[in-house]
Amino acid sequence: MRSDANIAGPMTDPVPGPRTESRGTDVSRETPPPMDDTPIGRAAQVAVDALGRAAEGMPRPEQTRVIVVANQKGGVGKTTTTVNLAASLALHGGRVLVIDLDPQGNASTALGIDHHAEVPSIYDVLVDSRPLAEVVQPVPDVEGLFCAPATIDLAGAEIELVSLVARESRLERAIQAYEQPLDYILIDCPPSLGLLTVNALVAGQEVLIPIQCEYYALEGLGQLLRNVDLVRGHLNQSLHVSTILLTMYDGRTRLASQVAEEVRTHFGDEVLRTSIPRSVRISEAPSYGQTVLTYDPGSSGALSYLEAAREIALRGVGVSYDPTQAHLGTQNDPNMVEGMQ
Repeated sequence: MRSDANIAGPMTDPVPGPRTESRGTDVSRETPPPMDDTPIGRAAQVAVDALGRAAEGMPRPEQTRVIVVANQKGGVGKTTTTVNLAASLALHGGRVLVIDLDPQGNASTALGIDHHAEVPSIYDVLVDSRPLAEVVQPVPDVEGLFCAPATIDLAGAEIELVSLVARESRLERAIQAYEQPLDYILIDCPPSLGLLTVNALVAGQEVLIPIQCEYYALEGLGQLLRNVDLVRGHLNQSLHVSTILLTMYDGRTRLASQVAEEVRTHFGDEVLRTSIPRSVRISEAPSYGQTVLTYDPGSSGALSYLEAAREIALRGVGVSYDPTQAHLGTQNDPNMVEGMQ
């Protein structure tokens, strides 16, 4: 494992030249030069700045924020966004619960949580009314982060829920009965608009939609937005789309810039200023049972998720976000794509 923040190597003079030294016990040297103004140098400086901000902590919400991460289009980064934002918020001092509602259990895998068939899971909560506290597990390596895992049993939950009383609000009731204090609950939805996703929308207050910076990025979003409106009108009046996050951004391509511009034009202030770059490190991390924040904390992907989490936290308490003090993924610097690892 290696970090983008470390690939610049030791700091050296950009132009060879003599250093002045005084002989004797006191040795004075010239002021070391600033970091090279190169893509690698800028990447290293961004890493230092962002990790410094991470250590500062961030404002905590007055009440638990329940954020539903949804997009019925597959492969847009829902699970990746859920686990890495959760880890970022926890590393900033928050208490965060990830609820894995995807039968594939990828969020559980990425967080290093055991989720074989015999493990108590969110399926037991939804179908058998098991208390949520009995299935929640702490995430290794990240203090303050917890996970309610998904098992393969969840694949049949859509059918089993149909005949149950209050089938749309079973997750909401479980969350309301959960007594441990939490700052954030992030719900990772399956790539569909069935009863599992409806349960998440009824339980949540905010919807976060990851949108990949690829062709057909907005394909199918209309149906998701209509479903959000239906749930808000009939089951959950507080539900709203609060956040759009651009993922898989590659500043070297014109397509990514065009998609980002289209999304920002269409959704306006709901779009985070921070975008998430296309990143090998982000893709590798789940195979080690880790988020990118613990797998390679200095990578551009980790730094982008840290900044996205900070932006989400600041928005939640009504504090304006200053993009001049943040790492914006690859939005303004095509050389910051994580092809440099």
